[in-house]
Amino acid sequence: MNERIRVKDVRLLSDNWYVLKTTTFEYLHADGQWKTTSRETYDRGNGATILLYNRPRRTVVLTRQFRYPTYVNGNADGMLIETCAGLLDDDPETCIRRETEEETGYSIGNVRKVFEAYMSPGSVTEKLFFFVGEYSQKDRISDGGGVDSEDIEVLEMPFDEALRMVASGEIKDGKTIMLLQFAKTSGLLD
Repeated sequence: MNERIRVKDVRLLSDNWYVLKTTTFEYLHADGQWKTTSRETYDRGNGATILLYNRPRRTVVLTRQFRYPTYVNGNADGMLIETCAGLLDDDPETCIRRETEEETGYSIGNVRKVFEAYMSPGSVTEKLFFFVGEYSQKDRISDGGGVDSEDIEVLEMPFDEALRMVASGEIKDGKTIMLLQFAKTSGLLD
């Protein structure tokens, strides 16, 4: 444990969908002073996301679905274009393969983890595992669309169009922007 942190109190605020807690702790600052702080943390578990790409065709597969939190924060129709993603209930690679099949309808042979990131570390505990995987039309095993109450539209588009959509603001999802930028800077589709 970090010797600069002394947890004083943890209170459960909600465990309705995920877990929301408020924690009071002392933190030893660089100037040698202990200061008491309270923070809320939202624990929704860790997740994984993947950019599906087809190098010969220079295309990517993304999804579009309704995201209520974006709707209440000014996203007019609440629809968000994203890379395929899901919460972990197994190791990250196994989970992202399953999510890829459920959401996009593609069964991917090789996936490669490219990095990990905390997406909103000021309040959310989630760490996201980022993958890339090459697909071809022969990998399509279903229409995708998700499971249970998911209503996911599968989008296949030229890579350059996806980059244009980031620049225009049509793609606003952080994980998607990060993976598209990774693909661009790494020459993944070259």
